Amino acid sequence: MIDFLREAARVKPSERQLNWFELEYYAFIHFGPNTFMGREWGDGSEDEAVFCPTKLDCDQWVEAIKAAGMKGMVLTAKHHDGFCLWPSKYTEHSVKNSPYQGDVVREAAEACRRGGIPFGFYLSPWDRNSEYYGTPEYNDYFCNQLTELLTEYGEIFYVWFDNACGEGPNGKKQVYDFPRYFELIRKYQPGAVIFNDFGPDIRWCGNEAGKARYAEWAVVPSELCFHSQVQTGPGPLAAEGSLSYLYNTEEQIGTMPNILYSKGLVFTPSEIDMSIRPGWFWHPQEEPHSLERLFRTYLTSVGANACLHLNIPPTTEGLLDERDIRRLKELRALLDEEFGKELPAQAEKKEGEPATQPIYTITLEKPVKEIKYVVLREDLTQGQRVESFRITAEFESGGQYPLYQGTCIGNKKICQLQDPFAGQNPLLDDTEETISRIRVQVTAARDEVFLKEIRVYG
Repeated sequence: MIDFLREAARVKPSERQLNWFELEYYAFIHFGPNTFMGREWGDGSEDEAVFCPTKLDCDQWVEAIKAAGMKGMVLTAKHHDGFCLWPSKYTEHSVKNSPYQGDVVREAAEACRRGGIPFGFYLSPWDRNSEYYGTPEYNDYFCNQLTELLTEYGEIFYVWFDNACGEGPNGKKQVYDFPRYFELIRKYQPGAVIFNDFGPDIRWCGNEAGKARYAEWAVVPSELCFHSQVQTGPGPLAAEGSLSYLYNTEEQIGTMPNILYSKGLVFTPSEIDMSIRPGWFWHPQEEPHSLERLFRTYLTSVGANACLHLNIPPTTEGLLDERDIRRLKELRALLDEEFGKELPAQAEKKEGEPATQPIYTITLEKPVKEIKYVVLREDLTQGQRVESFRITAEFESGGQYPLYQGTCIGNKKICQLQDPFAGQNPLLDDTEETISRIRVQVTAARDEVFLKEIRVYG
């Protein structure tokens, strides 16, 4: 048991995954015939003439994305309808046969480079237009299109796949050759991370509503992420049970009771993907989600060992909706307000404590009445290790008060002590005490703890 926990503590990310974690928050762009037909899913029979953006401006997209604080953009190059936003030579169902005689993928990629943010794409494996879908030839077709995107548009930071699989125009379903797809990506874009429900680099959080788990582990069973590299031997209960039921919608992924039954662990962190409005494609009657909902999603994604992939759909003109841009600006302003005042402090690790239960004392330069957030980060180059922790306030009078109890930390844990939408922390509303120190105590870990950052915001 102890040996397995130590193995679990040493499951580590790749350089690609570490770079992805540093992005934290990036944009999704869903654009295509669905935009013009008021749909979410097309069926592949769309007339190419329907795609006719009259004011396409990818620089406007990038400007809004950067102003919101997002650090990258992923374009839906092809959705389930099979319509390609680039003039692929392998299909006629593309922009080349539309009134828009251009290449949206190129426009987007070049706008990202001008704006200084990385560019990625989503290429839907399900193609409801291709005559090859459901046959062995389809994987050749898909790899040809994937190669076009990997080799003709400069550096790619992200390739996004879902596992949607339905019938094609011939009434057949397809068996996707994901290992072959991944091999192409590693060959042509070795720095790109790959998203898929089952790895190899990033996995789905299990919903599209921005809802996070109470403990989002990046170290998870290989039974879930079977495309990822296994880094441990089997757990002590692997021979006695099974994780065959495991899927991304499960609440318990990576927790202790779960991993003990695994045949081997992998490092595959979660992405939380959602749209800024109810639909993934633009619909004029829809409004963006509330500022409160977007802010809470940020805290429970970027602030909970995941990244946030926020969709902003262009209009039929090819521009981002001004309502969405205003909401993005509001979100950026709130994030700046909430995390713009870091309190000067000195952190000291108490020596002599068990390696798996260290105590960190953070002494504030000046005592304060209010603390909004404590942000913790593990050094993931050593692995993800913290199972649980608690935060306590120490008052100038010598008294103490519990502020927060948490589970895993991982890349970043934002511990919210006050809610800007609900007032101050009720624990402290009725006292005039001022806080001079806080104590972060790890109560359980899989091996020696390595925190690389503790920040306090007031």
